[in-house]
Amino acid sequence: MEENKNIEQEQSLQNINEEINSRTENILPDTETAASDQQQSTIPTLEIKDMEVHHHGHVHENKKWKEYFFQFLMLFLAVFLGFLAEYQLEHVIEQQKEKQYIESLVEDLKSDQQVLTKHIEHVKAGTLMMDTVISILNNPSQVVGNSGQLYYLARRAPRLNPLTTNNRTFEQLKNSGNFRLIKKLSTSNKIMSYYEKFPLIRLLESVNQTEFNEYQKVAAKIFSPAVFLKMEGINDKINRTTENPPLRVVDNDLLQQLSVFAVYLRGTKKGITGAGEEVKLAGAELLNFLQKEYHLENE
Repeated sequence: MEENKNIEQEQSLQNINEEINSRTENILPDTETAASDQQQSTIPTLEIKDMEVHHHGHVHENKKWKEYFFQFLMLFLAVFLGFLAEYQLEHVIEQQKEKQYIESLVEDLKSDQQVLTKHIEHVKAGTLMMDTVISILNNPSQVVGNSGQLYYLARRAPRLNPLTTNNRTFEQLKNSGNFRLIKKLSTSNKIMSYYEKFPLIRLLESVNQTEFNEYQKVAAKIFSPAVFLKMEGINDKINRTTENPPLRVVDNDLLQQLSVFAVYLRGTKKGITGAGEEVKLAGAELLNFLQKEYHLENE
């Protein structure tokens, strides 16, 4: 019996070993296949990586970073120097234009000085004539004996020639925006200050014209137009008469009205004279300043 048990145990042990061997054989082929596939897929990848590393190493050997930096530096310097040259050229051109404008402005100021001198003399002469007219009109006893002088002065004294100065350079600077060429703000301010004085003269001229219109309305009732025509000469010149032609009427009320407007005109003329003298003084100062500032004294 014991012998039979031993035989059964050996037979059972043999069956177990056969089962283990059978399962081991099924597992080993799959493992070897997977290992083989993994090896095959790994080899090309490694070869590709080796090729890429070898390629990049070749580029860096031919062109190092110092060469890139040197090329960038040279390009930057070329652009920067070109910019400096263009800026300097533009600066020189603007300086030349500035001086040209100032030279032209100086010539305008010299012309203004001459025109203002003559204009002031003209207005002052008219003011003195108006003084005489007022004096005669305010003394009725003198009117008849001085009618010839009154005809001449009453026609001549109210006249006022508009002030015509040369401001072409200033208008060019203002309208073209080229005041920016004048680098110093104090210089441009002096120029602007000078030309800002002219509107007052224009305003007074307008007032003078309004007063003259009223003066003429009263004068037309007192003076004979035939006598006025006879006194006219060449180039609109008014000639004195050696006679004492009669007035249309000798009415004290009309004479006083004419005297009032003569007083108005006289006051306006004095205002124009004062404004003109102020402009002339400012122009002389500006002229002297620009000649020194831009070294134009000897040019």
